[in-house]
Amino acid sequence: MLPRWHIFLGAIFTLILWLIYPQTNWIYLSLVFLSSFLIDFDHYAASVIKTGRWSLKESFKYHEIEGKRAEAEKKRGIRRTGDFHLFHTIEFHLLVFALGFFWSGFFYIFAGMIFHSLLDVIAMLYTGFLYRREYFFINWLRKMLF
Repeated sequence: MLPRWHIFLGAIFTLILWLIYPQTNWIYLSLVFLSSFLIDFDHYAASVIKTGRWSLKESFKYHEIEGKRAEAEKKRGIRRTGDFHLFHTIEFHLLVFALGFFWSGFFYIFAGMIFHSLLDVIAMLYTGFLYRREYFFINWLRKMLF
């Protein structure tokens, strides 16, 4: 899903939270909103690692090319995982949730991340690309080491 949709839907999600819980501190609502799309920083980091270029424009170009490559591979029956995205892993989500016991702001960050991840899963199910993401850091690490 493109970042603009995560931003738009994250804003709607945050607005709904505010309407349901109007007493919620605006800082916490901001954390939900920001985390609903800034989790995608790992996509940018992956493109920098792969290309060595720091430009955000180059990152978008990289992901556009990768998307076309993935589409072509899918048509040929090739099911290859894409780049690794640490912030999208179950373990990272659980870490942020656990940090919420030390500072409640992390619970709001967790809520935004979960919302983002649910949108991603729905989009990948719809497009048939669910296999492209590694959801567990431990699996990725195991594949890298062995």
